[in-house]
Parts: sequence; structure tokens; C-alpha cells
Amino acid sequence: MDSTNPKMFLQDIPTPEPETPFRPRQPYRFSTLCATVENPSQKDQYGSSSVPIYQTATFKGVNGQYDYTRSGNPTRSHLEHHLAKISSAAHAFAVSSGMAALDTILRILKPGDEVIAGDDLYGGTNRILAYLKTHGGVTVHHVDTTKPDTLLPYINPEKTAMVLLESPTNPLLKIVDLARIAADIKERAPNAVIVVDNTMMSPYLQRPLEHGADIVYDSATKYLSGHHDLMAGVITCNRDDLAKQMGFVINAAGNALTPFDCFLLLRGSKTLAIRMDRQQATSMLVAQMLHRLGFKVHYPGLAEHPNRDVHERIADGYGAVLSFTTGDKALSERIVGATRLWGISVSFGCVNSLISMPCVMSHASIDPATRAARGLPEDLIRLCVGIEDPADLLDDLERALLEAGAITLTAGGDLHQSYVRTIPSEGTAISRAVQKLAFNGSAEYTTEYNDDREWFVSAPGKVILFGEHAVVHGVTAVAASVDLRCYGVTTPRHDGKVSVHFIDIDSFTQEWEVDDLPWDAVTPVRVGDFHPDTLDHKLVDAITTRALSPEVLAKPSARQACIAFLYMYMIMAHGGKRPSFNFSARATLPVGAGLGSSASFSACAATALLLLYSRIQLPAQPAPTTDGHVHVSHGGRRAIPPALAEEVNRWAFVSEKILHGNPSGVDNSVSVFGGALSYTRPGFGRKAGMIPIQGFKSLKFLLTDSRVPRNTKQLVAGVAALKEQEPEFVNGLLSAIQYISDEAQRALADPQLSRQTLLSALSALIDENHGYLVKLGVSHPSLEAIRSKTASPQYALSTKLTGAGGGGCAVTLVPDDLSESSLRELMAALSGDSFVPYLTSVGGSGLGILSPYNQPQPLATPPESPCESEARAGAVESLRDTFTGKATADLTAWADNLGRWLFV
Repeated sequence: MDSTNPKMFLQDIPTPEPETPFRPRQPYRFSTLCATVENPSQKDQYGSSSVPIYQTATFKGVNGQYDYTRSGNPTRSHLEHHLAKISSAAHAFAVSSGMAALDTILRILKPGDEVIAGDDLYGGTNRILAYLKTHGGVTVHHVDTTKPDTLLPYINPEKTAMVLLESPTNPLLKIVDLARIAADIKERAPNAVIVVDNTMMSPYLQRPLEHGADIVYDSATKYLSGHHDLMAGVITCNRDDLAKQMGFVINAAGNALTPFDCFLLLRGSKTLAIRMDRQQATSMLVAQMLHRLGFKVHYPGLAEHPNRDVHERIADGYGAVLSFTTGDKALSERIVGATRLWGISVSFGCVNSLISMPCVMSHASIDPATRAARGLPEDLIRLCVGIEDPADLLDDLERALLEAGAITLTAGGDLHQSYVRTIPSEGTAISRAVQKLAFNGSAEYTTEYNDDREWFVSAPGKVILFGEHAVVHGVTAVAASVDLRCYGVTTPRHDGKVSVHFIDIDSFTQEWEVDDLPWDAVTPVRVGDFHPDTLDHKLVDAITTRALSPEVLAKPSARQACIAFLYMYMIMAHGGKRPSFNFSARATLPVGAGLGSSASFSACAATALLLLYSRIQLPAQPAPTTDGHVHVSHGGRRAIPPALAEEVNRWAFVSEKILHGNPSGVDNSVSVFGGALSYTRPGFGRKAGMIPIQGFKSLKFLLTDSRVPRNTKQLVAGVAALKEQEPEFVNGLLSAIQYISDEAQRALADPQLSRQTLLSALSALIDENHGYLVKLGVSHPSLEAIRSKTASPQYALSTKLTGAGGGGCAVTLVPDDLSESSLRELMAALSGDSFVPYLTSVGGSGLGILSPYNQPQPLATPPESPCESEARAGAVESLRDTFTGKATADLTAWADNLGRWLFV
């Protein structure tokens, strides 16, 4: 312990020459303080450059400064003086580990005291608090400390004895406003001790004593030492009373740091600043790479990290720990196992980089249910960045992602421009393990099948808001969901047949004897496994030649839809089960207008089959309670777990490959996840991948189908030819469109932008984007006629083509202040010109599934569904009967009123 005023340290350190009034000295910077280990009150008799190791248990003499190393040792005194100096502290203690430091601090508590602690804590911290709660008579409240107001109800002026904080938290890197909470606590419970675990930051990047903390502790095993060659803990404080209590505990318990370990810690701390500078810089590069690939990354250095402004106010850097989710625990395990430079280990702060899965390693002591309740994903990977060359670390991680199947190379790309994520990004990733907890603790996928019930599913179409055609050449496109949807219904047959009814394709119907399908050509994808990157062409050929009649082959749209459906039906089969059912599909989307009707069909077909085979399951819906709890309905939004959505999206992408050959994955991703995303292909100097636009605001659009067919391949080829003939001209247009896409992304994701400003900005960008597309030669007289009508003075709306152009569809932004009468008048005028207008919202919900719980009767929905013959006999009304007969204009309202829909 050292009680010297920390402000004196700057003057106590010897300097090369004396100060003079003409040349006053500035306080030393942190890195200088780290490297300079001086204690004016303890001079070595030989003037050694390095603090000697006093490797002795006892000291001779009576009434000397030291008598027994448990109580005090010169090497430890040097260390504690040094640690106090760099921590803005009056007192410092060095103990045997970070947990020993916390144990020393917690001994301040007594039975009956209450502790407020964060809900995202290091596993060891959680463990010792649980012990105190069970055996020590101490009440512990775990709250979300990232929201200061959540602490207020738990503050008791008489009982709140301690508040335990971390910022950033481990491992989700949540940011806590230490200064705000310290002020709130001191105002309401002045006697409460505010304790901060500062291990993630170290004194170099954050000094919580300067923001109101009473006690700060670090696991010095981490950054302060930096080499993982010792175990140590450090406690610092400025209050004499607390220092006296903790000094007594350390002396009595005998957990002070040994002389040799003090020497090692002193040596390591000298390079703290220079090590962390390198580690931070590399961490930012790693976080940016993972973010570009579409992973959910937790790192305060990223612009969208929650409470980043708070962190920048209380800290001097972003640290060298980050974490990310993959959406699948098994995938995360493969990534961790595939790394070479990143050592698989708990802990962090070392000169060499480490990788781990907290729920399996450092946080395994927290039970799975608690981890799930606190939002700690089982698939979370934590990266602790060392001082290796950044290029080597990035290359090793990239190779591990590729080997594990988390990213893939797109056709024709080079090795540094063409990686794309194979699993689309999500809001909050939930692994299969956490998902199973939601399924009432089911340990394995069920072997029961859901073919005795009718399933009703839906998925939205999509619209390209910005970047058409330019996306082919590597420019970023912005796509969003439209609230015009494809719907699918499965109805049990139990007659050994499987059938389809594609109502929008000339009301096409077809049925097959299940056992007559070419099962000999199937290589099943096991439950829990991913479909390979390439299609099983043997199965595709077998379906085409042996399952489709000449009549079907003569209808291209029906043919491809049948192949996609049968392919998924057969390759998903497992456990010897081959369900007999009908799948009916129809849409409120115009088919063939470039609004993603095929992707929404793919999402619906994939969802229906996954449900029938029980490869996905919906979380149980709680029964209504009467205990006074207020239920807030969210209309089904975000009720489908992300892991389920990811599984659907993987299979929808398989279907899209059958329908389109080499799809980008954008259409199916928007259909499943909803909202909006940006997509970049290789080729324009930017990292390829899909990134969701967080916080996208739902907007009203008028979609107008020109009813003019277009040849997409011919239009794309025309732009490519123009680029070859006039590269400078076309590249200039592409650059301009890239700028528009960038501006649109920023506007759409900016929470501070007023809605009026946003609409005005988007309107201008729409007009500008369309002008460039016209110069690329992909518009059409029908689209220009639509645009002219909507831009007339009485409406003054902005319109652009979407999709390939050359016909197809136009999109018109509808401002909030446009009257209903004017809108109806405009739609009537467009209809009068033989166009088909659709009023819809953009950026809404993704995949939808009608909740199979507590459904109104007499619909043939779960929990029990009779066979088709009974339904036809009138015992129970079948969804299919009404579904196929509903007018398109009435379909959405009818579906919405059936019950509670669950959405992504």
C-alpha cells in the first residue's frame, strides 16, 4: 500500500535537468509514467536500474519497515507505488489474482447488505456473487447497467452497500456510464461503495477513480502484465478508510502478491502503453473486417456500437477485446478450431492473440438458462488481439472463416475482394442451444413430424431502392422488403401423394406418388447440417427427367418451381419419413415484375417443408396469466428466433439457386429477415457482402407494375457492352450511383434524422438515381410515362425504375403529407393508363408464420388437424379451401385476421 498523493508523482520522478521559470516542465504522459519506475522513498543502495527481487519470507531486526513478507515486502512496495501512480490513485494493493482482488473487496460487506451488479459479468464474478448470496446473507440484484435508470428502483439508502460495474462488459462489450451511475448512487445512497472491474481497459485507457468510483480492481494477469506468465490482481482507491479495511484483509488472509511475481508485473507494466497501442489498432481492423462480412460484432470502436459516445467520454481508447456471433454454435466451434495464430484459451491481454467461446469456457459456470435470459449467445466468439503483425492475424482469421464455411468466395472474384458471408446477418444471434431452451428444454431435434396440421406461412417481396444494374459491377445496392407478400399453406393428405397448387402460375396443379419419386438419387442433408455450397445436380436431373411430365416441362415457371419444391422435399427427408401433403402458394405480389416474387416463394416453400420435417420449431407461446402482469402485444414482430430465420434463409437460397442459377442471396435474405440491407458484389474496390441497415424506418411507397415484360439478361448485357465501349462514361455513372447508395444508407440508418428530412433526402436521391439509369439505357417508355404522371405538379412525387428496368416496375416515394384523396386519384389515373399500382410499405417484417397455438376454431390448424378427407367432408373448414378461393384483394386482410402471426 502507498498513501502518497498521486499528484506528487509527476514531481517526484527525477528529470534530466532542473525546472526553471523560463522552461517549466509539462506533466509526463502515460507511457512515460509506465516506463519510469521510481519511488523517491525507496532508493536502492546500489542504484540498480531494475527493482531488486527481495525473495525473502522474513526480515531481521525489530521495529523495521518490514518484518514478514505476507505483511510487506520492498519489491511489492515498489510495485504498488508504481500502480498507484499510473491509476490516479492514492492507494494500491497487489494480490495473488483478479478474483483475490474481488474477494478482498467483497469482504467489506456484511449479512443483510445489498449489492447491485451488472447482468453481463465475467463468469468468476458471477460465481462469487452467487456464493455470497447463498451463504453470506447478501442480496444481489443483477440489472442492465447500460441503462442507468434501471438501477434506481434497487437503490436503498439503508441497505445498498455496494455497486459492482464493468465497462466495457465481458464478453458483450456493453458500455456503462460509470460517471452517471456514480453520481446517481452517491445522491441516493451516499454510503454505498462503487466498485469497477477495469480489467478490459487497464489504467492506460480508463481510470474509473476519475469518474466517481471508490474502488477499482484489475486482473493484472491481463494487460498490466501482458505476457500471461503470472497470476496477479490489483486494487486501487483514494479513500483511506477503504484502504485500511482492505489492507487488513490482505494481511490477515495472506493473499498478497509474491516478490517474484511483483518483479514480473513491474516489468510487464513498463510496456503497457506501447502494447495496447498496437493491440487496439489491430482490433479495429479485425472488427471492421468482420463487420464488412455481415457478422454481428461487439466492439466500441465501431460507429454503430451502442453507447459509443458514453465510452468515448469516459475512456481513452476502445480496447483490444471484441466478440461476434455467427448464428450457429457448431459453426462457431469450427471457426475457433480452424484458427492457427489465434490460440484457443480463456483470458485476454496477452502479447499473443487468443480466441474462445465464452459460453463453453470463461462463462461456462453461468447456467445455460441464465445465459439465455441475459442475452448471452451460445455461438459468441471472443477475440483477444495481441501484438502480432495485423496482416497475419487477419489472414489467419479469414482462412478460418472460409474453412469453417462461414464465408465463401463468389464466382469470378479474386481472393481479397470476393468473400461473402454464407449466413446473413441478424439482429441478435441465438444459437441452436439457446433456441432449444426456448423449446421447453428440448435436448435434441424431435423425431415427430408436423404433417398432421395445416401450416400457414408468408414472406415479403423486395424492392431495390438504389443501385440497380450498377450492383452487377460492384456498386452497393440498397434493397428493402415490401409489404406485398407470398403466402403458402400446407394441408395434410395421408394418401401417399404430395401435390402443389401454384395459383399465380395459371392456377397450376400437380401431384406425385411419394414412393415413385427418384429417391435413389437423393443424398440427404442431415438435421443440423448445412446444404453444400453447390446443388446436387444428380438429384436435379433425376427430378427433371423422371418426375416432371412433358406438360410441366413446357411451362418454364411451373417447371422451375416444381423442381425447387421437390428438391427441398426430398433432400430434407430424414428418419424414413416422407410426409403426404399439399402445398398451395399465391401472392399479392405481381409475379415477374422484379419485386422478388420468386424469393418470397422460396422462403415460403422452405419454411413449410422445414416445419413439416420438424427441422425448425417455434418457441412455445405462454398461456395467458391472471397474476396482474401486463401483456404488451407487438403484433408478432421479432417473435421468430434469429436461428430459425437463418435456417429458413439457407434453404430459401438453395431454392433460389434452382430458380435462378447464381443468385446474389439478396432477394431471399430480404424475404426472410425483412427490413433493409445493403449488398456489394466484388469489382468496385469495396469488400463484398450483405449488411443489414439497422433502425430502418418503414416508408410508404407506390409500386406500379408497367405490365411490360423485360429481358433482364439482355438489359444487363447492354450495360456491360456500353461499359466496354465507353468505360470512362459508364464508370463515372457507377461512381455517382455508389455515392447515392452511400448517402441513402446513412440517411436510412440515422436515428437523429427527422422523418421529414429523411423523406426529402430520399426523394432527391431517387430522382438522381433514375437519371443515371436512364443514361445507362435501361429505362422504358412505360416507366417514363409512370414517372411523368407521378411527377406532375398536382402530385410532385419522385419515381424511379426498380429491378432490371426495360419495363417491369416503378417505385414512387409517398410522403406523409400526401392526402388520401390525391393518392386515390393518382392510383386511378395510373390504372386508367393500363398500369397496376400497389400501395405498400417498405422495410417491414420478414418471414411470417401463423402461430399454431390457441387458434380460433373451426380452422384445421394445430394442435390437431384431421386428414384431408375429413376436412373435405365438412367436419372442419380447411385453410386451403378458403385460401385458394379468396380474392387477391381480400387475401391479406383475411390472413391477418386468422390469429397471431409470428414474424422475424
